Amino acid sequence: MRAITDMFRALRTAFLAVLALVLIALALANRETVTLRILPPEAGDFLGFSWSVHLPLFLVIFAGIVLGLLIGFVWEWMREYRIRTTATRQAREVTRLKREVSRLATQKHGPKDEVLALLEEPGRKR
Repeated sequence: MRAITDMFRALRTAFLAVLALVLIALALANRETVTLRILPPEAGDFLGFSWSVHLPLFLVIFAGIVLGLLIGFVWEWMREYRIRTTATRQAREVTRLKREVSRLATQKHGPKDEVLALLEEPGRKR
């Protein structure tokens, strides 16, 4: 089992090293400066608001990837809201039903057989 864990650790390290090399190569190949503008030049001149920034292209690429991941995570979190609320509601119902079973098991209408009474004792693990 230890050998498998070590193998996966080495595989993960190799994958991260290859990923780092690819990202470094991408950054070195795209060092040119690009201008990012909030609005097209004509619209910026018309509105009197022409914000722009000069950045290396690789930073723009990496920022786009990170922004896309964040938007995807938020979108998925919002999409799964209904699933999380249903799971919470069902967990509360299970807890309520377990308490009710425990309460009913401790009432005086338990089994008449002593062996069954021992087996159906509340809080006993099966």
